Amino acid sequence: MERIDVFAHVLPPQFYAKMLKIEPQIPKTYAFFNNPTLTDMTVRRQHWDGTTRQVISLVNALPEDYVGPAEAAELCWEANEELIAMRRAHTDMFEAAVLMVPMNNMDEAVRIVHEQVAGNDDVVGVQVFTRALGLSIADAQFRPLFASLAEVGAPAWLHPVFDARKPDNNIVFSWEYELTQAMLQMVQAGLLQDFPGLKVICHHAGAMVPFFAGRVDRILPPEQAADMRKFYADTALLGNPKALDLAVDYYGIDHVVFGTDAPFGILPAGGTKEILEAIDAMDLDTTDRQAVLAENYRRLIS
Repeated sequence: MERIDVFAHVLPPQFYAKMLKIEPQIPKTYAFFNNPTLTDMTVRRQHWDGTTRQVISLVNALPEDYVGPAEAAELCWEANEELIAMRRAHTDMFEAAVLMVPMNNMDEAVRIVHEQVAGNDDVVGVQVFTRALGLSIADAQFRPLFASLAEVGAPAWLHPVFDARKPDNNIVFSWEYELTQAMLQMVQAGLLQDFPGLKVICHHAGAMVPFFAGRVDRILPPEQAADMRKFYADTALLGNPKALDLAVDYYGIDHVVFGTDAPFGILPAGGTKEILEAIDAMDLDTTDRQAVLAENYRRLIS
């Protein structure tokens, strides 16, 4: 069966070198940046299974966290061009690229959507994070980005980041909470109502939402509870077929897409094998399994 991993990460080396000049402490702050499969495609290919094609997005070295609007926009444009070049140099391994946008410069973020994303066969969308500039991703100042994505029909890839206000952030649970909160905030802000063409792919199987489906349906107003089911969710749980069953039950088989978070989770290059084993353990027929592994992604970007 065809397999397309919708949530795999890279770190373009020229962009990373520029970020290190701005903030040399990045590799100490984010130890996972030191994984060589992020930057060295020769090493990455050595660990590639030879079959799974990856949709690549950047790790969270976000220019807006370190520089002003103009420089952040310039860094994003350059990083995106480097990311596109990486995809074109490895078309057998990389299915497509997901670009970055400067969240402190909405005019340039929107221009990236219209000029670097729309009409580019190498690109399928942009990545956004659960918080930006100390604000929820659902904050009103970011609405122009979501409006532009809905306009051109390109999905947003929603990835978690830590909330800097909290003293006890941890990689096991905090990111899942942040994802859940961001999804709720997007729904409560009316983004999926105001931009009905907006498509959002949530990392880590939609985080806590499927498990708390009963609370979602009974506490939220009916319209908002329905909007929570409009998200797409990937399979990046490092296994756990029962949790994946919950995601399918909640979002529907047509809203679950294969994603692994490669090369993270299981060293050196991610949990692709373990996630595929979990999908095989689910009670899915051949049609539904192929939908998760590739066909839902194809429909999502069409």
